Amino acid sequence: MLLCPGELTCLIFEEGIGLVLHILATLSFMAILPLFILILIAPSSSNAQWPPSPGYWPSSRFRSMSFYQGYRNLWGYSHQRVDPNALTIWLDSTSGSGFKSVKPFRSGYFGASVKLQPGYTAGVITAFYLSNNEAHPGFHDEVDIEFLGTTFGKPYTLQTNVYIRGSGDGRIIGREMKFHLWFDPTKNFHHYAILWSPKEIIFLVDDVPIRRYPRKSAATFPLRPMWVYGSIWDASSWATEEGKYKADYRYQPFVASYTNFKAAGCSAYSPAWCRPVSASPFRSGGLTRQQYRTMRWVQRYHMVYNYCKDYKRDHSLTPECRG
Repeated sequence: MLLCPGELTCLIFEEGIGLVLHILATLSFMAILPLFILILIAPSSSNAQWPPSPGYWPSSRFRSMSFYQGYRNLWGYSHQRVDPNALTIWLDSTSGSGFKSVKPFRSGYFGASVKLQPGYTAGVITAFYLSNNEAHPGFHDEVDIEFLGTTFGKPYTLQTNVYIRGSGDGRIIGREMKFHLWFDPTKNFHHYAILWSPKEIIFLVDDVPIRRYPRKSAATFPLRPMWVYGSIWDASSWATEEGKYKADYRYQPFVASYTNFKAAGCSAYSPAWCRPVSASPFRSGGLTRQQYRTMRWVQRYHMVYNYCKDYKRDHSLTPECRG
């Protein structure tokens, strides 16, 4: 309650107070207006860091297995440890390590949850891939998910690649697409998968499709049975910034952990009527519209290299880039 000597004086005083409050409110609003605009903009910038939902989670359709249910050590046995729920492999100055599926496949869904080492890992490749190199040396097919090691303060690069009938032998003809992930792959396990069917290859990260490689011709698509592999090895000649940074064994051992193995589909020994698996609800394969939108979003915001867009490449050797 205001106390003033007269009614007129009190009225003038109250109106003055009201004017002052109005001015203060206007100034306060002008001061917070830029902040308000930033708040309105913030959702779009945060969306540019984390992908929209794909709406479908193919990994949930396939049962996980322990390491020995589907895989065996291939090399570097002393640099591999199998725990009840995980496999750990490491690289040091004496050796790396690798593993291989027990049986070959002619199509299927192949995934594993992987956790990478933080810090300086330049020159080091951690891989999960399909290959028939041992069956067709010098003329093999391969489908890669590779984590390219990095230097302090820089993110890992996830490289996807496809080799067909010897394009990874001798004169290399790679089909690389590279990504910087929307999370730190050294903090937790994340699920990486390859879905391979006679129609397409789809690469997925935590069920988010990041790349689809369709079959456009038999000459540009792997059709022979392949095994599933994983490995960690020294690729100092090219892995990090085209070989600028090498593996530094002062930071050894370089460790990678794998768990939640999945390998399901048509093995090389399955009957002819075995139906290829799909990354979408459609039994015929392909992706839903929502999955396509999510994939395009990832490629817009997180893809850092696309071989089809590299003007230095001879695209007569990669005819799938046309059209």
